[in-house]
Amino acid sequence: MDIIENKSYDEERALYGRHGIIARNCIFDGPADGESAFKECSSITAEKCFFNLRYPFWHDHGLKIKDSEMTESCRAALWYSEEIEIENTVIHGIKALRECRNVSIRNSDIISQEFGWSSCNVSMENTKAESEYFMMRSAGLHFLNVEFCGKYSFQYIEDSVFENCRFDTKDAFWHARNVVIRNSTVKGEYLAWYSENVTFENCRIIGTQPLCYCKGLHLINCSMQGCDLAFERSVVEATITTPVISIKNPLEGSCISVPDVNDIIRDIAEGTGEVRISNTRDRHKYA
Repeated sequence: MDIIENKSYDEERALYGRHGIIARNCIFDGPADGESAFKECSSITAEKCFFNLRYPFWHDHGLKIKDSEMTESCRAALWYSEEIEIENTVIHGIKALRECRNVSIRNSDIISQEFGWSSCNVSMENTKAESEYFMMRSAGLHFLNVEFCGKYSFQYIEDSVFENCRFDTKDAFWHARNVVIRNSTVKGEYLAWYSENVTFENCRIIGTQPLCYCKGLHLINCSMQGCDLAFERSVVEATITTPVISIKNPLEGSCISVPDVNDIIRDIAEGTGEVRISNTRDRHKYA
């Protein structure tokens, strides 16, 4: 491995096409305002580096980025790359990750609109993220202890698992397929509409009109807070541990167990799904 230390680069394609490099304590910034510092590279390690220029890692194979910073000006930092490890790094440029494969992100801080689009096999652990349209059209996600804030997250994702996470979001998991969320809190309006084969297990769900127009939806031992007009036109099997404000038109084949519900709305012929009230005092209201 060639080691480059304490250098500053601002020219266009400063290290284009290089292989087997460790860049340590390097700065990618300056008046030349050059782009694409590590384009078409492989086996690259960046340690304690500062990136303030655009498109540093495109079409790369084998990246390790540690203890580094990508500023707001470091736009579209990682595109079309694979085999990426990121640790203890600030990622604050828009569209930071796109169409990448086999990515691991740990102990990092992300503020990046449109982060993670069309990526595959992305693991994220002990990380905070802020974004809009986060991880859209991605697959094979595994998130552990991730705290996320932002609208329109995880839309059109597939084959993914989320554990011990906290999401403050809106319109999350729309059109998601084959997804499991465990031991997590999901707060926000209009959760997981049009999703298919999505399971929430031991989760806390907060917000209006969740889980509508779903197929193959499962809730296992979940609590719901501030949830009204839930499950509209969904096929769902649910065991809910808290009262629900209202349930609307669950479809045939549904079975929803809940301790209490203020209102069950059935105003279409198809809204025949079963709602079981475990509070025996109130069962007669919904017979």
